[in-house]
Order: sequence, then C-alpha cells, then structure tokens
Amino acid sequence: MNNTRRSLLFGVLLLAAAPLLAQEAAPAPAAAPAPPVSWTSLSPQQQKLLGGSGEKWNSLPPERQQALARGSERWIGMSPEQRTQAQERFTRWGSLPPDQRQALRNRWQHFQSLSPSQREAVRQNFRHFQQLPPARQQMLRERWRNATPAQRQQWIDSARSGRMKGMGPAHAAPHAPPHAPPPSHH
Repeated sequence: MNNTRRSLLFGVLLLAAAPLLAQEAAPAPAAAPAPPVSWTSLSPQQQKLLGGSGEKWNSLPPERQQALARGSERWIGMSPEQRTQAQERFTRWGSLPPDQRQALRNRWQHFQSLSPSQREAVRQNFRHFQQLPPARQQMLRERWRNATPAQRQQWIDSARSGRMKGMGPAHAAPHAPPHAPPPSHH
C-alpha cells in the first residue's frame, strides 16, 4: 500500500473514531484514565491497516490508541461500499473550513448530551427527512437557512412541546439534525 493511500486510510480511521474522540473530549465525571492499548493486542489486520502508526503507537495517548483500535475494527468490518462512503465523507470533512468543522463537532457534542430517547427521536426524524422528496428537502433547508434566529427557536420550541400538529415526525425532533430543518408554518 503506498503512502498516500495509507495516509488516506489513517485519516478515514481518525474520522471514524471522531465521534468517540468527541465523547472522550467532553469532561467525564471522575472517570478513570483510559488504559493504553498494546500494539501486540491488535489483530494482524489492524496492525497492517495502522502500519504507519506502529513506530509511534506507544507515544500516542491511550484515548487515541483506543479510538484508533475501535476505528480499525469498524473499518475491517465495513463492506467495500461502506469504505468508499467513509472515504468520501473523510474527503468532504477535510475540505470544510475549520469553523464549519468546529460547528459540526459542537453539534455532535450537543447530540451526545441528549437523553437516549431524544437521540432516538432525532435519528427517526432524520430518517423520515431523508425519505422526503429531494425538492421538499431542499425547500425545508432553504426555509431554515432564511429564517431568523427567533423563527428557528420558535420552531424548535414548538417541536419540543409537541405543538406541531400535522407536520409529521420529520419536524417534531427535540433537536433538529444538521440537515433536517424544522418546517415553516404554511
């Protein structure tokens, strides 16, 4: 495997581990420090995949070692199609300006702070949003982008209180997912 491909794979693994790193970056109440992961405890497939990290593995923080180990496990378990999608997401992530990446990290951390039932509601609503016709999705995105902060907050508050009658589950999320804006009232 050439160095460019290995670097791309390493980056994809880091991206796959990003949600875990975001969780680990959040302050944990009196959590015990993460134990290090020994290089020899990784499977031969993981070692091959993380080959560029082998020499510096012991200098990585234990949290990073654990995230890379989990990310490499996920990568190995992916189908070729899933790997292609992950590489495309990594490429898109890398092309984002730093402020947009930080905004997305903040959204992820906020999502992680929701209760399990709220996270599931967001997931269900996002799945519903994805099933809408593309024109409807685009219209909702544009309305969200063009809304004032006060209008956005009103939609969020309405969704949280369950007052949005007849709008369907894609619009009743306690927290709107990144690509599923609340509707405007017609």
